Amino acid sequence: MIKFAFRIFEFDYMEVNDKLIEEERMLTERIEANPDDADARYRRGRVRWRMGDRAGAISDYEHAAAADPSSPAAAALQMTRQIMDFYNPDLLNP
Repeated sequence: MIKFAFRIFEFDYMEVNDKLIEEERMLTERIEANPDDADARYRRGRVRWRMGDRAGAISDYEHAAAADPSSPAAAALQMTRQIMDFYNPDLLNP
């Protein structure tokens, strides 16, 4: 039963990951057509964050916030910087 449940989770994860890869590809094409599209950069940053590409997400948030300071990318950039700056020495030595 546990093995079966794990396999279902594995397939769901792969399906979600495939959708994220496809969405990133479509947003990249949109950005290549219009490099100043702040909304596309913000959305691709969110996709990249979910995929684990933190550096790519931060880069997209920075570009989007520079293009449109009132976009949600500015808040996302601030939150990601807070997350990346978090340091708890207690977690290093359990």
